[in-house]
Amino acid sequence: MTLQSVIGSINSVVWGPLMLCLILGTGFYLSVGLRGLPIRKIGYGFRLLFKGRKGSGEGDISPFNALMTSLSATVGTGNIVGVATAIGIGGPGALFWMWCTALVGMATKYGEAVLAVEYRETDERGKKVGGPMYYIRNGLGPKWAWLACLFAVFGALAGFGIGNTVQAHSVAKALHSSFSVPEYLSGLVIMLLVGAVLLGGIKRIAHVAGTLVPLMASLYLLATIAILLMNITAVPEAIVLVVQSAFSPVAAGGGFAGATIMMALRMGVARGVFSNEAGLGSAPIAHAAAETDSPVKQGTIAMLGTFIDTLVICTMTGLVLIISSAWSSGEEGAAITTLAFTTELPFGDKIVSICLALFAFTTILGWSYYGERCAEYLFGVRVIVPFRLLWVVAVYFGATGQIGTVWGIADLLNGLMAIPNLIGLLLLSPIIFKLTHAYFGQSECQK
Repeated sequence: MTLQSVIGSINSVVWGPLMLCLILGTGFYLSVGLRGLPIRKIGYGFRLLFKGRKGSGEGDISPFNALMTSLSATVGTGNIVGVATAIGIGGPGALFWMWCTALVGMATKYGEAVLAVEYRETDERGKKVGGPMYYIRNGLGPKWAWLACLFAVFGALAGFGIGNTVQAHSVAKALHSSFSVPEYLSGLVIMLLVGAVLLGGIKRIAHVAGTLVPLMASLYLLATIAILLMNITAVPEAIVLVVQSAFSPVAAGGGFAGATIMMALRMGVARGVFSNEAGLGSAPIAHAAAETDSPVKQGTIAMLGTFIDTLVICTMTGLVLIISSAWSSGEEGAAITTLAFTTELPFGDKIVSICLALFAFTTILGWSYYGERCAEYLFGVRVIVPFRLLWVVAVYFGATGQIGTVWGIADLLNGLMAIPNLIGLLLLSPIIFKLTHAYFGQSECQK
């Protein structure tokens, strides 16, 4: 049995029915406990976001840049490769389950950020640090410190897969196929750019994210909107197919091997979580650094990350794949999205490659911060410089190496990260409800 098949077998357990129930169940439970607040307060969240370019209260970066840092890590290959993989294997119905994951994931992301700000600490450098490892330990007490350490270990390791080598590899492959750029050259350039940004720490990462994320998301959305407008009459039919395929098996056809309802559900949830990271516990690490005087305010901004990532960007990608029929072509991963864009737009492959490169680059930056904070929790501030050096070197090896098993390992570590975080969220949910109801209950009419 090969290593890849072993990892696949483990993933089938980690991402099996129990994990799906835990992720969706936690989000649903928080949604009910919050009385549907994440959906009701989307408008309020956007108002806070646009006011949040300048923070109020303690912290290191503005609330706006905290969200952009979070989005820099989530808006990545999951939006191009992940959606294509989900639909290519699970059929159009996978997109429906991605929507469901996002709707309840907004409550999960909200709760994570509320707890991250509530239980954050100030480290030896005077920087605000937080995330699942801190709210598990500080919220649940010392007897749960082992669970906090478990999350930090999984988080530090996961970053080198999902947030580093996988992203660098995707960039190098895309630039090589579309522009004939040698992979070693892509690796060197990305490594140097990442190193230059990391030297400035969270402030520089946040500044770069705050500039690049809106630009790259706008470029990608403009391209997808153009395709959808050119095929506007096919959009309703595509949406109907998505819903129907979520509740009935999809027969094999063209290059598509066919998919069961369970496969659509599994791929939709797994790739949805891979894309928006709701429940993984990564995003609250960025939100803990925000300049804010209220955990609830930052939580309301944080939940917008899931809305933007999955309900907007992933939906646009999925509809383009379905309308163009690229999803049933038999291609794999990014090749499906490239085929769709090439079929519908001049220079479509170039657009996908540029967007993929930008998405992946910012993901590398965002996850460097997540992994660094996890490593700092385990070993203290002395680990920061060695971690950054190791992170930069890993970028080059990801761009130039063969990483066939890394995708499987990344999925596995994502699942392992989620378990301690979701346990912490469930046990600390009374705190989330208490803080939320106290904040909105005082002046609901003004919100």
